[in-house]
Amino acid sequence: MIWLPATLATLLVSLQTYSQLAQTREMKLLLTAEVHGISLSPSPYLAYAALPEAAQNIRSAVQTGDARPVIIDLYLSRYNSPMAGYGQYILDMAEKYHIDPYLFIAIAQQESNLGKKMPSENCHNAWGYGIHSRGTLCFNSWEEGIETVMKGLEEKFVSRGLIEPSDIMAVYTPASNGSWAQGVEQFHEELTTGNF
Repeated sequence: MIWLPATLATLLVSLQTYSQLAQTREMKLLLTAEVHGISLSPSPYLAYAALPEAAQNIRSAVQTGDARPVIIDLYLSRYNSPMAGYGQYILDMAEKYHIDPYLFIAIAQQESNLGKKMPSENCHNAWGYGIHSRGTLCFNSWEEGIETVMKGLEEKFVSRGLIEPSDIMAVYTPASNGSWAQGVEQFHEELTTGNF
């Protein structure tokens, strides 16, 4: 008869944990992104096939306590970016160099459609970083590109207090007359709200 109180206690702890977890910003964004992805499925069978992946993504976010790498990977995968799968690495470098990881991804979306439109196929420069009339800066790998650009953004912008897209635009691409910053802000909002 001891199994009944033990079962009830386990059930109460599980419900309380779920209730607290469901209230976190990261979990809400992750669930919104998953539901949005399922709703775009062309077939009801594909929607159900996506559920195990969603469960794994949620489990990963719960274990680490940070859903941002999962959200980044979902965003990159949604747009068929060659950087898909680098979510955790992007977050690690963003924390190392004090860069908003969503801003970093938004810049890549604005500059190269997340790495799909670069100067050459193996350039690994999705940010338009170091690309100008005197030449093109390419990297040997996505890891090298991600870290080099993060470090450059920290040194040239963040350390000078330039963290808003409009402030960065004034130095990074002054000829764009506001359109660059507007695009970056739109993509940044997609990532922060999970509405993509």
